[in-house]
Amino acid sequence: MAITTRRKFLTGSLAAGMSLAMPFSRARGANDDIRVAVVGIRGQGSNHIKWFSKIPGVRVVAICDADSAFVDREAKKFKDRNERVDTYADYRKLLDDKNTDAVITATPNHWHALVTVWACQAGKDVYVEKPVSHNIWEGRQMVKAARKYGRIVQSGTQRRSDTGLQEALAYLNEGHLGKITLARGIVYVRRGSIGKVNGPQPIPKTVDYDLWSGPAPKEPLTRKNLHYDWHWVWPTGNGDMGNNGIHFMDICRWAIGAQELVPRVVSVGGRLGYDDDGETPNTQILYLDYQPAPIIFELRGLPRKRGSSAMDYYRGTQAGTVVHCEGGYFVGGWAYDNDGKKIKQFVRTGGAGHHANFIKAVRSRKSSDLNADVLDGHLSSALCHMGNVSHRLGQAASRKRIVERLQGAKGMAETFERMQEHLLVNGVDVEQTPRMLGPWLTMDPRAERFTGELADEANQLVRRDYRAPFVVPEQV
Repeated sequence: MAITTRRKFLTGSLAAGMSLAMPFSRARGANDDIRVAVVGIRGQGSNHIKWFSKIPGVRVVAICDADSAFVDREAKKFKDRNERVDTYADYRKLLDDKNTDAVITATPNHWHALVTVWACQAGKDVYVEKPVSHNIWEGRQMVKAARKYGRIVQSGTQRRSDTGLQEALAYLNEGHLGKITLARGIVYVRRGSIGKVNGPQPIPKTVDYDLWSGPAPKEPLTRKNLHYDWHWVWPTGNGDMGNNGIHFMDICRWAIGAQELVPRVVSVGGRLGYDDDGETPNTQILYLDYQPAPIIFELRGLPRKRGSSAMDYYRGTQAGTVVHCEGGYFVGGWAYDNDGKKIKQFVRTGGAGHHANFIKAVRSRKSSDLNADVLDGHLSSALCHMGNVSHRLGQAASRKRIVERLQGAKGMAETFERMQEHLLVNGVDVEQTPRMLGPWLTMDPRAERFTGELADEANQLVRRDYRAPFVVPEQV
């Protein structure tokens, strides 16, 4: 069990044991500072330091990263401001620090669950970046840990704090445009090739690669860049479906009111248009068979056409959600009728206030105060994972075979034809980099396990094999 491993690492002191057994849970007063630690500070974590530092009554008191270059960079900023900050390379040591109340994590995806579960066990609240998990099983373990230890755990799906979006979805669910018939997620974000190497690459000298790898296999680095490009390989990332897609998958699920995993999913796509060291799709469409209103998700990393720097649009958006209704649709900040005429505007606020919302809940000790509780983060992240599982079990397929498999999936024939046109104008040779057609996978939403055809293979991807001692525990 992971908590035992951590205690052994921390020498098994009585103080450490007491801190785990009696997590801080009283409501904090308005005048009490909330002391936070930020873990994973290369990019978004560095932003979190700035954002949380601006909230009254919040102090960033510790930073942690397996790359000492980023720790040194951020520590210098604190020194220049004459502010003290504790620095760590090993997250386990940070957890023994009684001077922190909450952990903010922007590590690579493969660390999200362990950072969260260990923090909950240590009596600390958590703000965890999206996707909350690297696989379906981890997300449920995170929810269990939050509930068992009474911790406040916020997902970094910050559009849940967009007051204009809250108003818009309430408007739709009140029936002003008729019944919702379909929610569509759009992520048309340029992703170029990450290149191709001929063999193992050197690990940056400032990186403790054992700590960086953590729960993932400690394998040779077989891509040019250790940092960021971890998104595009399965041991550490979830592709753009888990990177950008999770935001709009979350809004789709929110719009249709789905409170459990989808019973059926299929994926079509691939890493198309170039051959590099990435593994995850750069072009993908998913059908998530919720009834009566399914979700279709479209992912494109190639440009509008070959040689262009511009990206495609769908009903005016390149990264967003389109909610189709009987009497019109919603996209961006507007409700439209079926002729495309604007009906009502909603002033979007983006993710403003999401971090302050977390702090509000930390003070109140009420998870109901959160705009993006870990359960919502888990369910929406798991939908992304389900689509990727279908993709990973897929096989190269002809256009005819794809069309046959998509029969009966409302809206997918048109979606696939647009994807075909997109690939054509980008000069993609589907013989050289073939489209992968995933199987229809069925899910028991309550058990969060795949059933039916290919269930054994699919359930192998519901969780991972962990590298000791970085193990997400069976019993949190």
